[in-house]
Amino acid sequence: MCGRYVSPDTPAIERAFHVGRTNSNPFPRRFNVAPTMQVPIIRLGADGKPELAEARWSFVPRWWKQKKPPAHCFNARMEDAADKSMWRYSYANARCLVPAEGWYEWRAVQGTEPITGEIKMVRQPYFIFRPDRGLICFAGLMSYPSPDAAGLTCAVITRSAAPSVADVHHRMPAVLSEQLFADWLSPAITKTEQITSLLSRVDINFEHYPVTPRLNGARTDEESFVLPIQ
Repeated sequence: MCGRYVSPDTPAIERAFHVGRTNSNPFPRRFNVAPTMQVPIIRLGADGKPELAEARWSFVPRWWKQKKPPAHCFNARMEDAADKSMWRYSYANARCLVPAEGWYEWRAVQGTEPITGEIKMVRQPYFIFRPDRGLICFAGLMSYPSPDAAGLTCAVITRSAAPSVADVHHRMPAVLSEQLFADWLSPAITKTEQITSLLSRVDINFEHYPVTPRLNGARTDEESFVLPIQ
């Protein structure tokens, strides 16, 4: 899965991916992005060029009529996104990129309770990133707002973990190489086999290290969250 990640600021995204933005409000760098937050995405603009936009990281399909949005719709499994009604339309017609510096996953490890000294299993977060620390883009799906909707929403496509991260978690976001960006955003690519082919060529080479459990709280956001700990 992908439940937390590090989001670069607007200048870093513009420099790395050569995109403009749809408004004058820059995105700050954030170190603990969680579902339901507003996040930067790259989509294809009306002029046919990639642009930086804002979306809520919690997908609401275009056909959704209830006032309360669907729960736990921030990840779309690659294995069934083409077939499930929740994702089917956007998988074929409304794809986006989600810029990131890396993401977090948790692994159960033995830890010591500081007061009692008791040994027990704890959830240890790890930061996962490119070996060169360059920016990455998750393969994303977006949902255009209906006339009565609050705004654009998005989800991150996930897949089985690559060997480089499988010791931390069995799932990971689908990370697209820059050579695939244009095809991923292209409205001409709508067939399942074409899209599946793109997702079969994702990046798989990553590094990771343990980081502070302080990031377990979604309301906290500190630069130190991406620093390694012993």
